[in-house]
Amino acid sequence: MNSTERVRNAILGKPVDRQPIYGWVSANLSGEITAAYGSVGAFEDHYEFDMAHLFGGPSAFRWDAIARLRAENDELTPDLLLEEDIFTFPGPFDVYQDILHALRHHKARARFCYIQTPGFFEQFNDLFGIENQLLYLAMYPDELNELYRRQAEWTVRFADHCIDLGVDMIHISDDWGAQKNLLFSPRLWREIIYPHMKRVVDHVHSRGVLCSLHSDGCIDKVTDGIAELGLDCVHPWQERAGMSYDLYLEKYADKFAILGGVCVQSAIGILPRNALEAEIRRVFGKLKGKRWICCTTHFVQNHCSIEDLTFAYDLIYRLARE
Repeated sequence: MNSTERVRNAILGKPVDRQPIYGWVSANLSGEITAAYGSVGAFEDHYEFDMAHLFGGPSAFRWDAIARLRAENDELTPDLLLEEDIFTFPGPFDVYQDILHALRHHKARARFCYIQTPGFFEQFNDLFGIENQLLYLAMYPDELNELYRRQAEWTVRFADHCIDLGVDMIHISDDWGAQKNLLFSPRLWREIIYPHMKRVVDHVHSRGVLCSLHSDGCIDKVTDGIAELGLDCVHPWQERAGMSYDLYLEKYADKFAILGGVCVQSAIGILPRNALEAEIRRVFGKLKGKRWICCTTHFVQNHCSIEDLTFAYDLIYRLARE
């Protein structure tokens, strides 16, 4: 069984020869990993990572149009964005060369490749800022609903290009949670996020490809909705934010897989090694054999030493094969 088969089977709840492993290790520790292993790619090869998280392709926004709107108005509000064609067309293929290069590298190692694409609330935080957008959800719900619809149409076209290139899963990044609750009401989520997410998920599935979600924080008030969306995998299922593994195993393990388990907030780079080992073993004890890919809950932070990172992945490598 190669890595693509292993990850796909784990996501779908089918038998695997061992637990798949991965980690978001590069963003803050690339220099340290390169000094110790020669490159981030060498680290990934050393621990036989089963997945690759790809980024790249075109921006969704016409930043020249947005800059002009900012210059002409005291405040950039959702209604103004509806007066301008702010979305790009996600092509031609020459802007996908970074994705194609990454696919060639990882598919030579038979890895399961998933590509990140922006969601809705998270995407427009780049334009408005999170505090303003939370305010606009109350002030401009209809306008934001229309902007999210247009974003969904862009995402469908972007996903088509990526699927044609050979990605295995479309990964929608759309942070909805704070540490103890949703950032907005479940009713609002159902009304102006769910329909557009459903549009994307259904289209991706129509192309025979899996679809996953990244959302930090506590999202337990919409997990029934996540199951209804038909999403195949959720990252990170953040235990630290009150998303217990018992809840997942009791209610959702037959609905979707989870990617995560190694907490960057409370475990790796924070705990002494004996406690870190106990924590990793605890998570494997709960999730091994389930619809789970062992991964960090987010990018490993720069307070994690290369020695601690190596210690953690030496252990993960062994436990996945026991």
